[in-house]
Amino acid sequence: MKEYTPVKEGKVREIYDIGDALVMVATDRISAFDIILKNDISKKGVILTQMSAFWFDLTKDIVKNHLISTDVNDMPEFFRNEKFEGRSTLCRKLEMLPIECIVRGYITGSGWASYKKDQTVCGIKLPAGLQECEKLPEAIYTPSTKAEIGDHDENISFERSAEVLEKLYPGKGTEYAQKLKDYTLALYEKCAEYARTRGIIIADTKFEFGLDEEGNIVLADEMLTPDSSRFWPADTYEPGQGQPSFDKQYVRDWLKANPGNDGHLPDEVIAKTIAKYCEAYELLTGKSI
Repeated sequence: MKEYTPVKEGKVREIYDIGDALVMVATDRISAFDIILKNDISKKGVILTQMSAFWFDLTKDIVKNHLISTDVNDMPEFFRNEKFEGRSTLCRKLEMLPIECIVRGYITGSGWASYKKDQTVCGIKLPAGLQECEKLPEAIYTPSTKAEIGDHDENISFERSAEVLEKLYPGKGTEYAQKLKDYTLALYEKCAEYARTRGIIIADTKFEFGLDEEGNIVLADEMLTPDSSRFWPADTYEPGQGQPSFDKQYVRDWLKANPGNDGHLPDEVIAKTIAKYCEAYELLTGKSI
C-alpha cells in the first residue's frame, strides 16, 4: 500500500497530493483569532466535511466546485480506514486565488465595531441608526487577503482586490475580482434563504476560490461551516444585542473573557461547542452525524 504524507497543513486541514487530485482532511483541531487551540473538538472534522459537501451540492448551479467525492472508497487505499472516514474530501487541483471572499448580511463582530466608529464596514458607508446584529439593507462584499498561519487576514477594498489579482493575472484582475464578488453574493443569497427555512440565520461567511486548468473560477476549500460562518438561531433573533450562535463564537467569547489563557479550553466549552456544531448540521441538512 502506498503511504501519503500531507503536502500542506493548515490551521484545521491537512492536504494530501495523490497525483491527479487532492485529498483534503478536516481534523478536529479548532482555531480562533488565527491561533490553533490545544484541544480537539471531537466529530468536528466530520461535520465540516459533510456540511461543505451538502452546500456544494446545493449551489452547483451557481458556480463549479472542487468536490469529487467524500467516500473514502473513491480514494487510494491509504485513506480507506476509520481515521479518514467521513472527514476526507477528494477534490480537484486548483490554483488558489489569494483573496478571502467575505460576505456580511448582518452587522456584527468586527463589522459592528467598525460601524460604531465611523459608520463604515471595510470602507463601505452604511445607513445611520443600525443596531448591533441588525440585518443590512443588502448583503455587502468585504474581501480580505489570505494570511499565513499565525498572521491576521487584512481587510481590503474591492478595488484593492482587483489590483492584487491584476499583478498575478495581467489583464484579468478586474474580471476575476468582479466574478469573485458576484459569485460570493449569489452563493450567500441562495444559502441564507435556504437556511432561514431551516431555522438558521447566516449572519456572515467567507468563501475561497481557485482557477482550474481552463482558467475557470471554481469554489473550493470549505463552505458555510460553523468554522467559516456565523450561524444564529432564527427563533430567538432580536437585533440590538449579541446573538447566541451555532458556531465557534462560544469559543471566541471564552477566549476574550479569559485573556491569560494558555490555549486550553475548559471541558464545558468543548462540550457546548460540539453540541452546537451537531445541532447546526442536523438543522441544515436534516441528517445526524
